[in-house]
Amino acid sequence: MTWQLYPASAFADHARAWQRLNAATSRTPLLEPEFVQPLLAEFGDPRCQLAVCELAGETVAMGILQPRGRGVWEALQPSQAPIGLWLHHGAIELERLLPSLTRKLPGFALMVGLKQRDPQLETRPADSAVTGTLDYIRTAHVPIAGTFEEYWNARGKNLRNNLKKQRSRLQKDGVVTRMQIDRLPEQMAAAVADYGRLESAGWKAQLGTAIHPDNDQGRFYTSMLEGFARRGQAAVYRYWFEAPGLAPQLVAMDLCIEGDGALIVLKTTYDESVPASLSPTLLMREECCQRLFDEKQYARLEFYGKVMEWHTRWTDEIRTMYHVNHYRWPVLRQLHAAAGDRNAMVQRLRGKSAPGPAPVATRQQTSTTE
Repeated sequence: MTWQLYPASAFADHARAWQRLNAATSRTPLLEPEFVQPLLAEFGDPRCQLAVCELAGETVAMGILQPRGRGVWEALQPSQAPIGLWLHHGAIELERLLPSLTRKLPGFALMVGLKQRDPQLETRPADSAVTGTLDYIRTAHVPIAGTFEEYWNARGKNLRNNLKKQRSRLQKDGVVTRMQIDRLPEQMAAAVADYGRLESAGWKAQLGTAIHPDNDQGRFYTSMLEGFARRGQAAVYRYWFEAPGLAPQLVAMDLCIEGDGALIVLKTTYDESVPASLSPTLLMREECCQRLFDEKQYARLEFYGKVMEWHTRWTDEIRTMYHVNHYRWPVLRQLHAAAGDRNAMVQRLRGKSAPGPAPVATRQQTSTTE
């Protein structure tokens, strides 16, 4: 088992090997080169290393690793990526892969972290003397099975009645809803621009985190969606309110990619000027689900964000994502755990919740799905 390191800027030279490994392992669109390449272009650290492991002439693991503090490396995971940039064959345990990687990384690595792992894509490893896992967030998905009527009748009465009342109110006011789905590469730039205008009119503009066609987020989503659209695996959902004598009003949007039987919602936004008594995102979600159940094109609708109260109204399928921390020596894991225990005790004494023991893989609960 041998590791080779390359500058992450050389990813394009290894993209086909990365794609083959993803197809043989996780099979997720979130780790396709069309997602990884623009992510590195906009959010990559110039110090990042592309690590490639071969066994008997076969590539069995690949990852984009970035340094974080003295002796610490972690799989790159910008906030735009729901999972960290790491792939490995499930038949080869991390307990075999990570020790040799730790010794190979520059600067005498003491610890390697793999952030935001999905148990639906790979089995959570057992803890050992040098490797431990840490719960991250719970995330949800909607299985697309049976009929929409069966699915919808299984939802709570409050959700169904609330959306029914909203639709009655819109009908009374002469407002018609329309859902538009764009899939072509040449439509993606305009879609990201529209998304940015909606988001920039809301609270994110005040924080400086809104998408704009000319900022790094806008460039990433445009390039990434165009790449997936060329494969026929991008979908931008727009939701409109239309009334006689008035210009159509864009009230909600989803940016999505597809693959391995899943429709993945990466970003959601809505028009905050819509009265609070209306929920354009939920209205759009209802129509989207009806279409998904009718067409049976996908096996599941993925949200990939921290479970919120509204998620629990749409599905009971919830799983816990996790981090992996590997230490060069057992004593380092013991010291790290002890430091985490002390920190947790201090936080409890101060009346605060503990942030978790790991400086590499923490419980930070950011989300790409909002």
